[in-house]
Amino acid sequence: MNRLLATIGLAAALTFSASGGFAKDTPGQKFIGKAIEGNLAEVQMGQLAQEKGARDDVKSYGRMLQQDHSAANQQATAAASAAGVTPPTEPNKKQKADHAKMAKLSGAAFDSAFAKHMVQDHKKDIAEYQKEAKRNDGQVSQYASATLPTLQKHLESAQALAKGGR
Repeated sequence: MNRLLATIGLAAALTFSASGGFAKDTPGQKFIGKAIEGNLAEVQMGQLAQEKGARDDVKSYGRMLQQDHSAANQQATAAASAAGVTPPTEPNKKQKADHAKMAKLSGAAFDSAFAKHMVQDHKKDIAEYQKEAKRNDGQVSQYASATLPTLQKHLESAQALAKGGR
């Protein structure tokens, strides 16, 4: 009886651990989950910029975001699978709130707030991607390294948008 209870307890503990209960995600696993949420959020923000942007350069930036982050998300999803991470299917709560806030704006107010948000967001992303790239521990780090030049390009373009030009 004790052996049966011990076996059941072990099986329950292993199941709980496998579902993420006790198991601690590695830094790479945490990073890739956040990266996928970020890519999903950027795709949505890109769509929003194309709909709400008053300036052509804002709309063009939105198209670039949508295309680049869609492509990056395919690579991130592959890296997540290799790292044993179930990819998120939507942005996180803060990203959704940011999108909702932007969706209420239009015209020049949208353009200005969007450009400012993109500068801040890409600065933060670059720092996180650089940190992950330095870990150099497999497919997740390779994804981070490979994506950094695109994020740098997005930051430079967002800074130009924030100044009102290309």
